[in-house]
Amino acid sequence: MSTSVVFTPSSSAAFQFGATFDGNNYICTVTWNISGQRWYLNITTTTGDLVVCRALIASPVGYNINLLFGYFVTSTMVFLDATQTFVITP
Repeated sequence: MSTSVVFTPSSSAAFQFGATFDGNNYICTVTWNISGQRWYLNITTTTGDLVVCRALIASPVGYNINLLFGYFVTSTMVFLDATQTFVITP
């Protein structure tokens, strides 16, 4: 079973949502890097420890790019470009 979160950025605050990866709760924050001119995905524990910080890479239609590869064992997170949606499989 997967969960979908629609990416709705704001000019006044970072986009943020909670997610469960490998059975643990995390906070996902998407921020705009003005120097790099791109979005970045930051995943922290509920106590604020940084786990992942990487550029947000969108998956094209028909090909999923797992944003969690190398950080979590069973969970996946894909950002679908066509719908601007995060799809999370815990």
